[in-house]
Amino acid sequence: MQCLNTKPFTSARPAVARRSVVAHASRPAQAAALASAMTVATTSAAMASEIAQTADVGSLTFAVGGVGAVVGLGALLVATDPQKRRSEQMKSFDGDEKEAVKDYFNTAGFERWRKIYGETDEVNKVQLDIRTGHAQTVDKVLRWVDEEGSVQGITVADCGCGTGSLAIPLALRGAAVSASDISAAMASEAEQRYQQAVAAGQGKAPKVAPKFEALDLESVKGKYDTVTCLDVMIHYPQDKVDAMITHLAGLSDRRLIISFAPKTLSYSILKRIGELFPGPSKATRAYLHREEDVEAALKRAGFKVTKREMTATSFYFSRLLEAIRE
Repeated sequence: MQCLNTKPFTSARPAVARRSVVAHASRPAQAAALASAMTVATTSAAMASEIAQTADVGSLTFAVGGVGAVVGLGALLVATDPQKRRSEQMKSFDGDEKEAVKDYFNTAGFERWRKIYGETDEVNKVQLDIRTGHAQTVDKVLRWVDEEGSVQGITVADCGCGTGSLAIPLALRGAAVSASDISAAMASEAEQRYQQAVAAGQGKAPKVAPKFEALDLESVKGKYDTVTCLDVMIHYPQDKVDAMITHLAGLSDRRLIISFAPKTLSYSILKRIGELFPGPSKATRAYLHREEDVEAALKRAGFKVTKREMTATSFYFSRLLEAIRE
């Protein structure tokens, strides 16, 4: 669930000049991106409210609209201190991101994300766009899996399964799926959705019924052909992600499929701007990760990246990697 935006948000208000941030490695492009970030228009109060209602967790810290549609330079200087706000949010968890994430997705975040990853029409424009982006990421994973042929009987561990958007179609394809989530509420929802899918005839129940468990990633045990972890790493800093990748690698006999929010100049700027719009119950931090850092962690764990994709909608950005054991 990684979401930020580099595209202008179109509204009914009079047109204003908008410029996009484009991330490239060259210095001129970086300068242009920075200039674009500073040359921004004022968003409507309605749009800011809608975004704030969605951007209540780390993965949605970026859901603030395009740089050209968010806020003028003056808003960047408002009396708000994201770092201080984060510190206050984490006090009750003794600075433990894992506990903060667990608490959020078992309480306020559960209902919100259950709607986003569901089919209800009770979502706003931002949430609908995020639903679309996440679905595209899942579709790419399923395409990779299908390209290899039948997954009948193949063992898969889906770590951070959420409401089962990936685990369920894998199970219905015949894979032996062990799905887990740090949130008991999410894991239970995923199991219910699987049962509903089978009852509705959306697929044939596999020989080995999928397991849905409430486990943090570090507690997942066993050996699997394929290990997946989508839209989870955004909640954790790089050192924790390195440890997560090491653990995931230890579970996989052959393949890892992971996603993360990529760290580029433009995304970093948008993340900083997004922090000026705290949602009503923001409870987790957001972390962007450099692709080379993630790839280096995979290499240290004995895996080589063989496929990569980028999902980019208006409010959702996710880098997807497939890595094979060397």
